[in-house]
Amino acid sequence: MFARYLIPVLLVAQLPSHAQAPADTTRTVVLPDVPITGYGQQLPLRRTAAAVGIIDARVIQQFNPAALTQAVNTLPGVRLEERATASYRLSIRGSTLRSPFGVRNVKVYYNGIPFTEAGGSTPLNLLDPAIIGRLEVLKGPAGSVYGAGTGGVALFGTPEVLPGSSRVVVGATVGSYGLRRSTITAETGSATSSIRAQYAHQELDGYRQQSALRRDVFALDARTVAGPKTTLAAHFLYTDINYQLPGGLTQAQFDADPRQARPGTATAPGTVAQQAFYASRTGLLGLTHEYRFTDKLELQTTLYGSGTVIRTPYLVDYERNTGLGLGGRTALSYRTTLAGRVLRLQGGGEFQGGFTDGRSYQNNGGTPGVLRYNDEITTTTGFAFAQADYELPADFQLTVAASYNRLRHRIARVSSAATNPTGYEFSRDFRPEISPRLALLREFSPNLSVYASVSTGFSPPTIDEIRPSDGSLNGDLQAERGTSYEVGARGSFFANRLTYEVTAFDLELRQTIVSSTTDQGIVVFRNTGSTHQRGIEAALSGWLWRQETDMPGAPNGLRAWGSYAYNDFRFGGYSSGGADLSGNRLTGTTPHTLSAGLDFSQRLGFYLNPNLSHQARIVLNDANTDEAPGYWVFGARGGWRRSFTGHLETNIYAGIDNATDRRYSLGNDLNAFGKRYFQPAPGRAWYAGAQVGWRL
Repeated sequence: MFARYLIPVLLVAQLPSHAQAPADTTRTVVLPDVPITGYGQQLPLRRTAAAVGIIDARVIQQFNPAALTQAVNTLPGVRLEERATASYRLSIRGSTLRSPFGVRNVKVYYNGIPFTEAGGSTPLNLLDPAIIGRLEVLKGPAGSVYGAGTGGVALFGTPEVLPGSSRVVVGATVGSYGLRRSTITAETGSATSSIRAQYAHQELDGYRQQSALRRDVFALDARTVAGPKTTLAAHFLYTDINYQLPGGLTQAQFDADPRQARPGTATAPGTVAQQAFYASRTGLLGLTHEYRFTDKLELQTTLYGSGTVIRTPYLVDYERNTGLGLGGRTALSYRTTLAGRVLRLQGGGEFQGGFTDGRSYQNNGGTPGVLRYNDEITTTTGFAFAQADYELPADFQLTVAASYNRLRHRIARVSSAATNPTGYEFSRDFRPEISPRLALLREFSPNLSVYASVSTGFSPPTIDEIRPSDGSLNGDLQAERGTSYEVGARGSFFANRLTYEVTAFDLELRQTIVSSTTDQGIVVFRNTGSTHQRGIEAALSGWLWRQETDMPGAPNGLRAWGSYAYNDFRFGGYSSGGADLSGNRLTGTTPHTLSAGLDFSQRLGFYLNPNLSHQARIVLNDANTDEAPGYWVFGARGGWRRSFTGHLETNIYAGIDNATDRRYSLGNDLNAFGKRYFQPAPGRAWYAGAQVGWRL
């Protein structure tokens, strides 16, 4: 079945999912009871004193299967942008200015494995939408459990295999701009073990010049109960990806032809001539051991290792990097009673180490030329954390937590060791930081809870910010530090037919890291004085018509949903080039975002999911003199699914994105030299596909 639920929108969608067997829809539950894994205590949402957003595979599958962007953007306060094809930029509550590309200031995990590298980079482009079964987003500083960070945490997980389920599913999709996509999944599960293997292949010619994509992803997940107290799990991910980089355009170039790549000039070639692209091969293996000493005491430990090879020619440089990573995370959980009330305790730590051999050459039309520099980069980072949740009288719940964080970057520029033997090494140690969190929640009833929290965050520069691709080493860049104040309420009416959530927050950052782009397209970073990031996030979902079926928790009907975020993000006490920018809007942010849609399904198997999204104007430079206009985008996906003879399952679907062929830019380059801000998004695009599954 094709279903969705959206938290904090608190959506209870019951539409069937084309990638899940019908039995999978029995997992749909009343959202206030959905367990939140992010803070480690497995408490239901209604008793979690934080803004948490969740989407699952059924949400992802309501949109174009080629990208995660639209599904993630249904979460208020969360923005996933696609600059080039598969080049994702993720921000939570205004962290875009620090994220000219990739993911910064947001800690990411994959099946409980640290996915953000020790150096601070997160290769989100390695994940294919088909392998994602759940995404849980913790908004704002979550350093009390996940270490350094002021933006938030994103927890990705692969789909679970139901006990007694064995099946093989194959699928194919074609669409506009040369989209060709295929997937195959094989899984089997019993009461004590499960295994799931999935392969996804995708090719795209691209909307713009120099924007083609090829990606192959293989994921293997296994879990077994090794004894009455022991559970073991293994997760393997391998991705081979290659996509071209079209580059940014000026307003005039964007207006003349949004499908062109960045053109060259008399003195500098463009991205086509330089054959700009990104290519990597990455493998990740993680092992998790859970041991339950008693019903009250449990220890979970995860160890992982990773390896990657990256090639990236751009306008001037050609980077060839080889990296290795390793680390682990352990958490001890204990549950007891104190004065007749439940007390939950958790403590543990995390360590990561990374080594990269980073070489930069001159780019001669897509081939490496003369060596510019060769760096050996070593990063070690770790933290210890503790958390306590105590149930107070009158249905109050108190949470107290803190973490202690360390980070060290070491760069050895071996290419200059012979000529500068005393100065070829560079090291940055960031002093230890304690990041506390305090939260109080009152549950008035199973249908209403209110909470307030205050938390602090510490976010040191990533290795890419200290060492940009121009070869400079920014030893003056300081860590961000911030404090977040948040209040929120969530609840439901009419037996959960209507659900809502509203959150207000104030994030005060110091030494905020911002970015700008040089004339050679190189992104460099600096600290500002401070920023004030205040906003309101709201969401609502309700059934307009509902008909119960023989599938528990999976009625047919028509449901409307929507999420909205208002942001007032501004510089404070910051000047640039002698100009006082205090009070200016934070570069790369918008005051209003909206996502809404309808979910319709009926007993014969037909379904339809129209949707819309809106983003108001975005300021493109610190001075706020240049803006990208706001836009509305409309789309829909619909289809027909059916099961035959109890074994054969089919799903035929089609969809359209940007139905009005709106011209807009997604993932703008900020403070770009020459005002090359714009990364045009695709125009009107259709897609169609089918999926066939066989239950064994």
